[in-house]
Amino acid sequence: MTASSTRRPTAAHSRLAAVGAIAVAGALILTGCGDQTKDKDSGSSSAASSAPLAAKLPKAIRDKGVIKVGSDIAYAPVEFKDDSGKVAGIDPELGAAMGKQLGVTFQFENGTFDALLTGLRSNRYDIAMSAMTDNKNRQDGVDPDTGKKVGEGVDFVDYLTAGVSIYTRKGDTGGITTWSDLCGKKLAVERGTVSEDLAKSETKKCAGGKKITIEAFDDDQQAQTRLRSGGADAASSDFPVAAYAVKTSGGGKDFQIVGDQVEAAPYGIAVSKEDTQLRDALQAAMNAIIKSGEYQKILDKWGAEDGAVKESAINGGK
Repeated sequence: MTASSTRRPTAAHSRLAAVGAIAVAGALILTGCGDQTKDKDSGSSSAASSAPLAAKLPKAIRDKGVIKVGSDIAYAPVEFKDDSGKVAGIDPELGAAMGKQLGVTFQFENGTFDALLTGLRSNRYDIAMSAMTDNKNRQDGVDPDTGKKVGEGVDFVDYLTAGVSIYTRKGDTGGITTWSDLCGKKLAVERGTVSEDLAKSETKKCAGGKKITIEAFDDDQQAQTRLRSGGADAASSDFPVAAYAVKTSGGGKDFQIVGDQVEAAPYGIAVSKEDTQLRDALQAAMNAIIKSGEYQKILDKWGAEDGAVKESAINGGK
């Protein structure tokens, strides 16, 4: 998830049919606030010394033993808080696996999706990992609405492929099967996502003054609530997230996916363009867990196997 040029892909959030039991990936997955966990120096040193890729990290991060991760932790099954309040999902488990390779803890800190890149630029986070679609606008720091440059952009370490889906209340599709069918209707989305970008683009094509009424919310759960209550005709999000909502909300009785997913693209971990050493270390760690098979086990667990990649790329989004 990310501001304006952020899009969440579905794997099959394009990010994937997600199912599975909620699990917490060991001691390396930390919840929200940085003050919850403070590693002792000896613990950090021990972890780093036994990690095969620790030497690839910048010394400052290696010494801290922590990578601060900006994430909108309300996007199940990619990242969310389970019933006990712990961070769970695809991204946290991948982060934990990468952390073992690098000898550090991936500390997930909650933020709104459209502010994650701002937090990265201000050094609040070391990286952003939040079902964020890697695309040229984000790479170049360009606002997709105006086409104007609004920041220095970021680099992405790609790790998954996903697309975007539309879903409605179950049994109440309103004849919606494609994006053009949304003209004259209300659509609920998360602010700053590819779903919002697509809706803005599609409404310009609507004929006869029947525009799409776009209702954008701070997180995807709010958009789901709006649809569930009848305040919108449809909602849109990355496919894995839409599929998970269809499977779990109301015991599977609330929603249904309509039509096919579109705009399949890679999810990427966002890193400052200045932090090339950190970027390359993350890519090495991702490729290590892909090669070991741990990556595939995590995707299989969450039903995201259709979005698996064979190798992590840098800035593979178009």
